[in-house]
Amino acid sequence: MSSIRLFILASFAEYGPMHGHRLRLEAERRKVHLWTDITVGAVYGAMKRLEAEGLLKESGREQEGNRPTRQLYEITEDGRLALALLRRSGITDIWFKFDPFDLALTAVDADVAKTLPTALKGRLARMEAMLTEARRANAEYAPHVSLGKQWALKHTEYRLEAEVKYLTDLSKVASQITPHDVKPVKKKK
Repeated sequence: MSSIRLFILASFAEYGPMHGHRLRLEAERRKVHLWTDITVGAVYGAMKRLEAEGLLKESGREQEGNRPTRQLYEITEDGRLALALLRRSGITDIWFKFDPFDLALTAVDADVAKTLPTALKGRLARMEAMLTEARRANAEYAPHVSLGKQWALKHTEYRLEAEVKYLTDLSKVASQITPHDVKPVKKKK
């Protein structure tokens, strides 16, 4: 599932033909970075890939005042079919990614074990700051967006709350985690 593909195709289906700069402005206006993994700068490259796949096509050119001429794109019929699949899978599929933190936690050495409680305090403080910022942004943007977008914003907040709780609980036992927690597998003879 690609968030940027879903965003781009849905935007073209909703707004019709446009150039990449307008799409980028739309991403900024809609604050998609608050609830997706989309970076606004990635829009242009993703549009080119969608065009190469036949999901978008050039539909003309536009020039405003003294600005450079810009290519306009529109969604194709294949793009609409792909969008329908992305919308369904985005709602029904579960996308769970493992955090590299967990692997690092299982592979601590003596140096990391000594600094783990302090490192966790720092990580927890950064996570709490992210949660505070998410709550601030949600309070600011929620009155101006649809109910679906309000809940997308809330999802990030809930996930950060869970991470803060996890780190708080982990911090209580961090000093007990040692390199010896990793037990080598014995070879069978």
